[in-house]
Amino acid sequence: MSKVITLHEFIMDRQSDFPFATGELSRLLSDIAVASKIVSNDVRRAGLLENFLGAQGSTNIQGEEQQKLDVIADNQFINAFQTGGEVCGIASEENDDFMPFESQFSKNGKYVVLFDPLDGSSNIDVNVSIGTIFSIYHRKSEIGTSATLEDMLQPGDEQIAAGYVLYGSSTMLVYTTGKGVNGFTLDPSIGEFCLSHPDMKTPEMGRIYAMNEGNVNICDPGIKEYIEAKCQQILEGAERPYSGRYIGSLVADFHRNLIKGGIYIYPATTVDPEGKLRLLYECNPLAFIAEQAGGLASTGRERILSIKPERLHQRVPFFIGSKAMIEQAESFLK
Repeated sequence: MSKVITLHEFIMDRQSDFPFATGELSRLLSDIAVASKIVSNDVRRAGLLENFLGAQGSTNIQGEEQQKLDVIADNQFINAFQTGGEVCGIASEENDDFMPFESQFSKNGKYVVLFDPLDGSSNIDVNVSIGTIFSIYHRKSEIGTSATLEDMLQPGDEQIAAGYVLYGSSTMLVYTTGKGVNGFTLDPSIGEFCLSHPDMKTPEMGRIYAMNEGNVNICDPGIKEYIEAKCQQILEGAERPYSGRYIGSLVADFHRNLIKGGIYIYPATTVDPEGKLRLLYECNPLAFIAEQAGGLASTGRERILSIKPERLHQRVPFFIGSKAMIEQAESFLK
């Protein structure tokens, strides 16, 4: 029987990859793991607790109705980042503006974190998989001062770590520091994330596409052509058509395609001409993971990680998944 490697052991073993970090990045990743365990427990008990399910009664800056668990998860991660000391400020999908941490302890932090505390929250009340997405950058501002907007508006290429936590049939944490992608499954019997998916690679070609086809008539005609050509018809000399699999939780759809091969599409539409997904909280971190696993992520015309953000809650069209499938989809948009 092979030795079980915990997330903590794995992080400590890889610490030498980042001599500049002197332990802070390792502690920050550990803080994220602890917070995600608490959120995982809250998600699993949500149906039994009166104040955990349903709408909060407020909307976020995107105009989306906040769920109670959205706010609970947001507060849990903010508390972890604020008390850990490695982070000088954060930006969250659930908050209008970025949040600098004003204690001198936090002002000395080297990093900023941008995150979506609970992706797919519309699925909370129906017990469908949801997740957390996070992105870590070196701060641009001077250490010892307050975090600034410039710290938050960095292109995805400058991420030093990114990951997600999937709260599904099991709880998994998947992350990259730019040296491959590794996945860890939470073992509830010992309360530890254990290495279960080392050196994850996505197949170059898959047979799964994930898209809300209710939008197919209000997006770029090239996307409809792609769906019809590659997904709904058997082309001459081609194998079976692609299979549609759309969960509606970005983390869950991405995780399935990462393992099995596939493409996820959330395009611009006439209703949402800039796209629907947030560049900083969702697209950049997953794009970093996808590229590290051998996949691609683009707007359909532009590489996601090359975009210079202009706004905290900037939206972009999003195509992510197996390399060959992304290239095929892009060819229909040209």
